[in-house]
Amino acid sequence: MLIATISAASWPALRSNKLKIAIIAGTGFYNLPALAGQSPTTVDTTYGQAVITTGKWHGAEVAFLTRHGVNHTVPPSGINYRANIQALKNWGAELIIGVNVVGGVDKKLKPGALQLVDDFIDFTHGRADTFFDGVQEGGVQHTDMTYIYDREIQKALAKSADKADIKLHKHGIYAVYNGPRFESPAEIRMCAAIGVTVVGMTGVPEATLAREAGIRYAAIAAVANPAAGLSKEEISHEGVGEVIKGCAGNVITIIDGAIKILAS
Repeated sequence: MLIATISAASWPALRSNKLKIAIIAGTGFYNLPALAGQSPTTVDTTYGQAVITTGKWHGAEVAFLTRHGVNHTVPPSGINYRANIQALKNWGAELIIGVNVVGGVDKKLKPGALQLVDDFIDFTHGRADTFFDGVQEGGVQHTDMTYIYDREIQKALAKSADKADIKLHKHGIYAVYNGPRFESPAEIRMCAAIGVTVVGMTGVPEATLAREAGIRYAAIAAVANPAAGLSKEEISHEGVGEVIKGCAGNVITIIDGAIKILAS
C-alpha cells in the first residue's frame, strides 16, 4: 500500500469533532486506565501485525500502542515500526503523541524530568526505516524533516503542563541509538559536544515514518537516568523502571490535558 506524504505547509486544520489521536509509549507505559471502552485489536498491515487498543478520551477517539509489547519482550531494534505506523494510518490517526524514555545528556535534566523533543540525530542502523524503499508505486521519495515535530501538538502539551504546574522543558534534541545496550560514556561525550539533550532507542524511525505517512507527530522525553558517564552509578533497567513509575503520572496528566485541548 502506498503511503501518501503531506508537507507541513499543506496540513489541514485538525478536525476536533472527529479527532483520532494515537499514543505510542514504551518502557513503563503498558496500559492507559483513562481510556474508556478499551478494545485491543490486532491489525494486519503490509509490513506485519500491530496491536492497538482503542477507546475514548475526552470525546476523542484514541488508539494506544505499546512499542515493546505488554510484557516488554520486543527490543528497540526489533520493533516493527512500519507495521505500527501503518496500523495507525489505516485506523485513521490524525496525530500521534509519542512518549520516549531517555537518558539525560543535558545536566539540567535530572531523573524524572520531562522534555518536548524538537529535533533528532539518528545513530541507529539496520532498521526498516522508510515506506519509500522503491518497490511501491512512485518509487523512492525524499521526505522533508525540517518540522518533524508538530508545533500545534507541542503547544497543547506545553499548555497542559503549565496548567497542571508540571515543568516541561523545551527544545529537546534526541540522539537515537540502536539498543538494547545503553550508550557508552564516549558516545555521550560526543552527543554533549554536538548539542544533544537526551538519548534513547525508539524515537527514530517512529517519528520519520509518521512524517512519511502524513500523520502529525510530537514527543515527550521522560528522563530516567543521567546518561552514561554523567553519574558514578551504572545504569540498570530496573532503575529506569523505578524512575518512570515516579514520573508516569505527570506524563499522563500532560497528555490528558493536551487531548482535552486538541479535542475541544
